[in-house]
Amino acid sequence: MTGRRRDLAAMIVPLERALIAAELPILRAHGLSMWAYAVLTAVDEGPIRTQVALAQAIGADKTRIIGVLDELQQAGLIERRPDPADRRARLVSITEKGRKLRRTAQAAIQANEDRVLARLPAAERAAFLRALAVLSALPPAEITG
Repeated sequence: MTGRRRDLAAMIVPLERALIAAELPILRAHGLSMWAYAVLTAVDEGPIRTQVALAQAIGADKTRIIGVLDELQQAGLIERRPDPADRRARLVSITEKGRKLRRTAQAAIQANEDRVLARLPAAERAAFLRALAVLSALPPAEITG
């Protein structure tokens, strides 16, 4: 490769796969699936949302997350209640127990990420994280053109 870089997807996808592989045992140790962690994260970081909006936020089919939501509710990690504005919709919120579990799992995940990020000098690490935050916040339509 003379003066050319690899495609972004060619660099990001293997990194993503390795990071997910590193997360799975951590999540299992906390009794969470990847989808359950995604739901807890979305609900913890954002306002109360409907199940449909939640599915869109995490990139899942709304029918796919119903079982995950059932499990999380049975474990006391989330609550679902009818939306007063639309009785057909269900509002999803995280419980304190769910928030604590999600944050504990996230701390373990990020401890491993910090170990990986430590391969970069501090200034490059900070720049990488800033750039990643900007690019990951782009709307998909802006990326696809």
